Amino acid sequence: MTTTTPTPVAPSARAAELDRADPLAGYRDRFVGSDDPGVLAYVDGNSLGRPVRGVAERMAELVETAWGGRLIRHWDEGWFDLPLTLGDRIAASCLGAAPGQTVVGESTTVSLYKLVRTALAARPGRHEIVIDRHNFPTDRFVVEGVAAETGARIRWIDVDPAGGPTVDDLAPVLGEDTAVVVLSHVAYRSGHLADARAITELVHQHGALALWDLCHSVGVVPIELDAWGVDLAVGCTYKYLNGGPGAPAFLYVRREMIPDARQPIQGWMGVKDSFRMGESYDPADGIRRFVSGTPPVVGMQPMQAMLDLIEEAGIDAVREKSVALTGFALELYDEVLAPLGVTLSTPRDPAQRGGHVTVDHPAFVEIVPELWRRGVIPDFRPPTGIRLGLSPLSTSFAELELAVGVVRDELVARA
Repeated sequence: MTTTTPTPVAPSARAAELDRADPLAGYRDRFVGSDDPGVLAYVDGNSLGRPVRGVAERMAELVETAWGGRLIRHWDEGWFDLPLTLGDRIAASCLGAAPGQTVVGESTTVSLYKLVRTALAARPGRHEIVIDRHNFPTDRFVVEGVAAETGARIRWIDVDPAGGPTVDDLAPVLGEDTAVVVLSHVAYRSGHLADARAITELVHQHGALALWDLCHSVGVVPIELDAWGVDLAVGCTYKYLNGGPGAPAFLYVRREMIPDARQPIQGWMGVKDSFRMGESYDPADGIRRFVSGTPPVVGMQPMQAMLDLIEEAGIDAVREKSVALTGFALELYDEVLAPLGVTLSTPRDPAQRGGHVTVDHPAFVEIVPELWRRGVIPDFRPPTGIRLGLSPLSTSFAELELAVGVVRDELVARA
């Protein structure tokens, strides 16, 4: 086994040219740790994004001025409405959604639970929840729990594990008993980018609701929730929105659904007048009704620094670099990894590919800990996958090339 720690090597002419031509290259220096000599290549931004350098100042401002200076008065000066104002900001920069439909609050798991229950309540008389077997565990587990407590039935669909759900996969299983379809926009393992517009249209043809998990697409893939007619959506903020570990999730509810929506976790912050301390639950008229308890104000701060960068760069430019990065990853795979028996588990078509690339080899389960020790940090996904998560504003082409080269070296050492 290799025991020496590599030093950075000069990038190839191809990688160097891609970095020179990259209009977003300058953003990399605006992230904490981008110059850390102990991390030669961070290719796990789709699990946990690097912190933006402005986060420390933002947190200090919260502690010293808003919290330390204004104290409880700041609930009337911004904190109370922060779940809505921050939701609107994410909606405008990343979701293609008009104001008043997005709110930031609990974890992805809790938010997903709220929306699945909301969907079932909005389709009385229908009893089926459709979801694919390769969806992220939280999505599957939440659906199983909701089915157990409500008596709903789960209609499982099998999809290509190196791809993701398609119209053809869904068409045979949808029917008059379908209440809601729960799918991921970008598959967490393969990186497959689903055709959300076409699938949503198909779901609506059967009178059902479409609920999209945006965790692996928000902040890296342009999304048009309003234009696509999406009913419900949820997403985390610690991946491409760089909100930090445990950062709160967001949820979206189509405007037409909100007045009659019934969510299952009724809390004091989701009513028309929270500080009246009313005797019974009287839900707020708008998206606030999806707020439950006191919002995590501290946890909402870091993602705002990343939204500054996304708004500055533009989501279309972010996507353009993402396509270039994943395309370069495929070039490196073909040249460096495929000859060593590594298989590709991500679509080659950029129109069907999100922001990460997954490759598989039986030795990867042993190799990943060594990669981490050597300062190259990808993701491992069972049973045999390395996931290269390429966050466009913080990842360089040379960094990606170095990571793939070290993976090659470890495979060769075990041959």
